[in-house]
Amino acid sequence: MKLGRNKLIAALAGAGILFSGVLLSPAYAVPDYPTAAEVAKAKASVQTKKDMVERIEGILETLQEEADALEIVALQKNEAYNQATEQVALMAAKVEGLEAKVLLSEKQAEDAKVQLAQIVGKMYRDQASGNMTMELFFNPANAEDLLYQLTMQDMLAQRTGAIYEAALEKQTQAQALALELDSAKAELVGIEAEAKQLLEEAEAAADAVIAKVQESERQRATMMSQLATLKDTAADLERQRIEGLEAERRQNLVKSAPTAPELYSVGDPNWAEVETAIAFASEQLGERYVLGGSGPNVWDCSGITMKAYAAAGIYIGWHSATAQYNVMASKQKLVPFQNIQRGDLIWWSKERAFSGDKYHVAIYLGDGMMLEAPNPARTVRIVPVRYGEIWPYAGRPSA
Repeated sequence: MKLGRNKLIAALAGAGILFSGVLLSPAYAVPDYPTAAEVAKAKASVQTKKDMVERIEGILETLQEEADALEIVALQKNEAYNQATEQVALMAAKVEGLEAKVLLSEKQAEDAKVQLAQIVGKMYRDQASGNMTMELFFNPANAEDLLYQLTMQDMLAQRTGAIYEAALEKQTQAQALALELDSAKAELVGIEAEAKQLLEEAEAAADAVIAKVQESERQRATMMSQLATLKDTAADLERQRIEGLEAERRQNLVKSAPTAPELYSVGDPNWAEVETAIAFASEQLGERYVLGGSGPNVWDCSGITMKAYAAAGIYIGWHSATAQYNVMASKQKLVPFQNIQRGDLIWWSKERAFSGDKYHVAIYLGDGMMLEAPNPARTVRIVPVRYGEIWPYAGRPSA
């Protein structure tokens, strides 16, 4: 049982990003970072200064693109692990159910054998008490009672045959269930091993993202300082300006929100429940992203959405972006993205099929903003909605 892992690997390969242990392949090219001396020299000429600013801003853009790509990898790995843990839970429940069935079936088979032995013993005792045919010949006055006994013996014989067949059937059933149980136990061991491997890969992906982002942020700090030196501004103001440009660049990769046809009629949100969920999620702002996190102070994307709506008394699905999407779909609570309302769930996917995996989920806040637990390098935050790879349907849990 591959748990969608082949699809995950294919998606990563399509993006040109695959893991080997904790190393990322292929390696990104190392930018040609300017030295402090080059930056100082560039200030001497207006054109050289302009060229240096463009060079540094280009490096900053490249660093951000690499970080964004790695964030998607980490989210995909996390989603694969969440799905694997659910498969483990389902198979463990199946094993537990089969164990109970095996015990019951074995008891039924044993009861049938005991009943069969009791009836056979009675028939043997009745036969040993005398020859009924001779009794009929010598005592015709007792014929009616004796014939009744013969009839009962015949019925007992028929019943014995039926019980014998039932005993054989129960025994066969018990053996079949025992074999199914052994097979399920073996499958559970395999799924548990695969889940463990997926966890290791997800953790390695998270570590790679953190390492890359930390490295990028060290370089970004240097680049920001160099820009500030060139432009005679404060480094913090330069950082804010660059981050604004990066946010604009990301949003401009896709020019507008997606549209989609209506699938069915979905009611308006229950605003009290929506505000309860958003209030819970907002209390977690600034808290760390941790793989598989679902509180009280660490989160991943589906962990915070699950607990936020649980606070409002709404079950949106287990700890998985894909599962939460599937629950909304099964309850016919999907709305076209152009009809999105505050509190709706939004997803991202590299697949276009309705049944495809969703690698990220967030809560829409209105006015183009969302709340998310984004990735291992970031904390819970409120940011503009990113339209690249966004799924064209939102989910409305409170409808």
